[in-house]
Amino acid sequence: MAPSTRNSTSRTRRRAARSVTPRSSQNGTASGSSCPSSASVRDSRRSAVTHMAGEDTSSADLAPPPLPPLAKAAAGTGFAELEGDLLRGTLAMGVDRWFWGEGVCLLATWRAAEARGATPPQLVLDYMGRHATRLPVLEHVNNMAPAATAAELLRASGDPGARRLVDACLAWYQDAPEATRASNGALEHWPGGVWADTVYMAGEFLLRAGRALERPELTREAVQQWLAHAEQLQDTSTGLFAHGTNQGTRIDCFWGRANAWIALAGADLLHLAGDDPAIGEVRERLAVQLQTLAALQPDHGVWDVLVDGPIETRGILETSAAAGIGAALLRGSALLEQQLPVADRPLRRAGERAVLGSLAYVDDGRLTRVSAGTVLQLIPFGYSVIRDDRVQPWGQGLALEAIAAWNETTAPSSSAPEPEEHS
Repeated sequence: MAPSTRNSTSRTRRRAARSVTPRSSQNGTASGSSCPSSASVRDSRRSAVTHMAGEDTSSADLAPPPLPPLAKAAAGTGFAELEGDLLRGTLAMGVDRWFWGEGVCLLATWRAAEARGATPPQLVLDYMGRHATRLPVLEHVNNMAPAATAAELLRASGDPGARRLVDACLAWYQDAPEATRASNGALEHWPGGVWADTVYMAGEFLLRAGRALERPELTREAVQQWLAHAEQLQDTSTGLFAHGTNQGTRIDCFWGRANAWIALAGADLLHLAGDDPAIGEVRERLAVQLQTLAALQPDHGVWDVLVDGPIETRGILETSAAAGIGAALLRGSALLEQQLPVADRPLRRAGERAVLGSLAYVDDGRLTRVSAGTVLQLIPFGYSVIRDDRVQPWGQGLALEAIAAWNETTAPSSSAPEPEEHS
């Protein structure tokens, strides 16, 4: 059964008629339109968000200064040495649970190897083998994330264990009572809350399962979920995406990693679902988002944790978002700017700055200044007090996504060193 037609009697809030205004009618597309200036975006934000009477800048005042970005020459042979360091750091951290951070790591590891023409990483094979033996407990949308890589393994090898994992996650998506929907059909993070994260955690799985199983209705569902989330979360004046909604109300905090999840998933839809009838709207919405992110980007390449720079979080950088947005800019540019001369591709230039800026924070194989798992905050200050002093699997994964996207969109480079085998 297609995901969009299941159990309608038990979920009355799921499917309402959608009316989405394409972003192109307001802001144009990436190939030739103007994009908002950083000042206009911040002015728009001030009118959209009601601040406390006197913003709390205590965290922002203590933010360390940014590091200089890596020189472009540091890319060398496609960041081969840095990729190897990140893989070793990831193995040392451990990739064990069937959860979202591990899912980000696995898909990025797969894509980094694929970008070099390498064989499937042993990390992925071992992980899937363990979980296929005893299927994981599935109870939240974030449990869908590792199954995107299971779908890639299934498509590449027909692995029966990967098929069991994919089937289990599809069954959860289609039938689980926890998989609630908003009134426009957007899969909720939890009842009453639509989060940008979901288009990556579930959307990448649906997209890749559709390809692996040759089920185009799953690919269509991935596209429709992206658009349903955009309808709920995208700001019409800037194209930026809010982190989420609370009981149907969008909270206008334009969190960096939320924009990374949306942009990464959108760029993948353009590449892998290009013949879907609704892909034009994805293209238009994504183009405006990426244009605005490029306009807001600082010279060192790494955005604040809230990308539009409210005073409460100004100077508090978040590297995983920059790595993810950088990957999306590079992949998006390959399609959105393909008619432009190479020297005149602003999204490409912004993507390179983001990748070089974020990878400057890799220390001993670990991406630093990565914010911890972040619950939707109701005011900007909430994002200023999220700890960023630990290695995180999503940080490792998004750094590897940045390297994968660099290698996908530039000249071929040599293989990365193999990480040491884990015990």
